[in-house]
Amino acid sequence: MSLIHLSTELRQELKLTPQLLQSMELLQMNSQELVDYLNQVSEENPLVEQTDLAELHRAYDALRQKVHWISGGLPEDGRGAMPERGAPDRETESLAAFLCDQLERRRLPKPLLALCRYLAELADEDGRLSQEDLDGVAALKIPQPLIQQALETLQSLEPAGVGARSLSECLLLQLARQKDASPLDMEIVRQFLPELGRKHYGLIAKKLGVTADEVRAAEKRIAALDPCPGRSFQTPEPTLYVRPDVFIAELDGRLQVILNDFYLPRVSISPYYARLLKESDEPETRAYLREKMQQARWLLNSLERRGGTLRQCAEAILDAQYPFFSGRSAELSPMTMGDLADRLGLHPSTISRATREKYLQCRQGTYPLRYFLSRPLGEQGPSQQTVKLRLLELIRQEDRSHPLSDQRLAELLAEQGIRIARRTVAKYRTELGLGSAAGRRRS
Repeated sequence: MSLIHLSTELRQELKLTPQLLQSMELLQMNSQELVDYLNQVSEENPLVEQTDLAELHRAYDALRQKVHWISGGLPEDGRGAMPERGAPDRETESLAAFLCDQLERRRLPKPLLALCRYLAELADEDGRLSQEDLDGVAALKIPQPLIQQALETLQSLEPAGVGARSLSECLLLQLARQKDASPLDMEIVRQFLPELGRKHYGLIAKKLGVTADEVRAAEKRIAALDPCPGRSFQTPEPTLYVRPDVFIAELDGRLQVILNDFYLPRVSISPYYARLLKESDEPETRAYLREKMQQARWLLNSLERRGGTLRQCAEAILDAQYPFFSGRSAELSPMTMGDLADRLGLHPSTISRATREKYLQCRQGTYPLRYFLSRPLGEQGPSQQTVKLRLLELIRQEDRSHPLSDQRLAELLAEQGIRIARRTVAKYRTELGLGSAAGRRRS
């Protein structure tokens, strides 16, 4: 009996062409990624030519004269920011180097100095040592008294708190160097640091036999300490500036969507290489230029699709959130990514790519494009952004000596027609960066 047989099967498959893949890739790029991509393509493909931006500069200046709050198109000049003269070069400084410099001046015995230098290199960016690192040192058969002496030496250096193995020890090292350190502060840091973070003043006061006011006073002194003494030696992260992809501004008496393509180089097909493709007699040259011509046309079509899709999304958001953009309300209407896809007749994945890391600037400020896609609370309820705004307003108006509990906040929202559970109030409050009732209480 033969094990080989023939059969036919009918099925549908979606094949992603290179052109479709490129279109999807460009759609999800943010502004800076797109600029970098176009520069790369221009270097690799001789048929892709970038034109001068002088005309775009003039158009951007004309728009700024009409809409004074726009500030996300082009830099004021083409030069980058120069470093401040006389500013310290932090790249040549480090916590380990600073600690080792102090150790060299101590005239320590060579074994102790070598171990201290090793521990200084193990300190993390916060200036702390992990217990795992110390266990690793002990595994090297180094005597425990020498390890303890090296640890104490490291903890005696500047900045105060360096070499600590925990947050509590870091704060205790700093308190120990203060001439008038309060025993209450040290006891709270030693035993009740988690409870202090949760604002459980009454519990701490009862355990230590003091008043809640004394605990609050101690909290202020403890808060003045530096929990991460090594951070000042870290190279600061470069400032990242958001460049809006879309403007919504009032022009000629009505709100309009303006694509912020003033920063994008105008891409076109090089007429020289296009003529060479027609006139060249070399088969290899014609094949190479024909391939690059196809890639250039795909790029132009993908850029046009990207701009059209982004404009469609922005116009649909403007239509749905018109009261917000017109200044009549700070609350958003419920609108999901699926709703936007249905309205535009596009797939939700296309909307997801079009709104990824894109920003919109309007008179109210600069927002992520997905900020305006706020889910409804329930099937017919208000948007989650509306609920958070109402919750924030209630907390702002509360009596700080008697703050509202989460249950009371849920009851007050119910009186406004917004019915949510207490745990949902706690969730939204946490997302807004607000503490519990105990944490917001002020004497």
